[in-house]
Amino acid sequence: MEERLIRSVSELNALVKQILDADLRLERVLVRGEISNFTNHYKTGHLYMTLKDEKSAVRAVMFASAAGRLAFVPEDGLKVIAEGRVAVFERSGQYQLYINDLQPDGVGALHLAYEQLKARLEKEGLFDAARKRALPRTPLHIGVVTAPTGAAVRDIITVLGRRLPSAQVTLYPVLVQGEGAAPQIAAAIDHFNREGLADLLIVGRGGGSIEDLWAFNDERVARAIAASEIPVISAVGHETDFTIADFVADLRAPTPSAAAELAVPDRATLKNRFANLNRSLSGLTLRRIAQLRQQVGLLAQRRVFQSPRYQVEDRRMAVLALSERMATTMEAALRRRRQHFTLLTGTLSALSPLAVLERGYAIVTRGDQPLRSAQQLHIGEEVALRFARGAATASITAVKQEETDEGA
Repeated sequence: MEERLIRSVSELNALVKQILDADLRLERVLVRGEISNFTNHYKTGHLYMTLKDEKSAVRAVMFASAAGRLAFVPEDGLKVIAEGRVAVFERSGQYQLYINDLQPDGVGALHLAYEQLKARLEKEGLFDAARKRALPRTPLHIGVVTAPTGAAVRDIITVLGRRLPSAQVTLYPVLVQGEGAAPQIAAAIDHFNREGLADLLIVGRGGGSIEDLWAFNDERVARAIAASEIPVISAVGHETDFTIADFVADLRAPTPSAAAELAVPDRATLKNRFANLNRSLSGLTLRRIAQLRQQVGLLAQRRVFQSPRYQVEDRRMAVLALSERMATTMEAALRRRRQHFTLLTGTLSALSPLAVLERGYAIVTRGDQPLRSAQQLHIGEEVALRFARGAATASITAVKQEETDEGA
């Protein structure tokens, strides 16, 4: 009987891996499917998912080195075309697709990323008209964030110099396309705000493909514009399409030169406006002077100005009438006070000790102290007697105590 080879699980998985790795057809495959069970492992940056169609499914993984190049965010339900290799993960014995590149099926990756970011920022309210800041009518200092060379910066400076030569322009040179463009643009906007260097910002570049303009669809640039306390004009050179920066900015201009036109008023227009204002002010001043002259003429025709003596006599009669009324009022008040005083005097006289003395009574005192009881007296002492008229000194020869109910 032939002896059969018995393999361990590890040996079996290793054999399958060897066979699959040797198959050149599986080294680089393109697979169309729908994403499900998507997981973004934020700590490592790896992406895990399942690709499925109507009949089957396959596990897939995209490592951080490849995932970092994606312009869009994968999500469940998204139809994609994945490019990668097929291999076995020996530990679990499960074969899976190791993705090197991932593209939306039927729509470009950049377009999908644009729509995803636009929907997310719109939901946050960054496009709301209520948060848009009004542009200054005549900015004195304008900051420009664009490439230091090219048509865009030349157009902006030329138009600003023609329309408002007195405006100061500060250029912050940045990359406007490529990998480092977005962080430079965002940093420039933050710098102008942090240092307070401008009344208005123009942020943009000339036209180009969607790839060339992609820095202005970057979330970092959008959030820098939204956080800017300085009003921002988006000036990306594309007439029909909008970038994310256009939606967030306080004002969108179709080209850099149009942004400069919108940023400042035209010098000739300002001169005409000042001339019109001057004419209006002169006309208003002349009309006001005519009105005041008419009012002065009407006042001069009044009797008080025609014959001041009559006005003085009228005031004199009024003063006399007031004097008579005041004298009458004072006399009546004085009579009431006299009557009240007389009444109080009679009351006081009735209560006065002198009135009692007039009726034949006397006050007995020892020194300054009045005595009210015989018990306060001592035989042989002298006391003073006060009468209604005059006084006398008396010597006590006898003291008679009044009997009380207790002593009875």
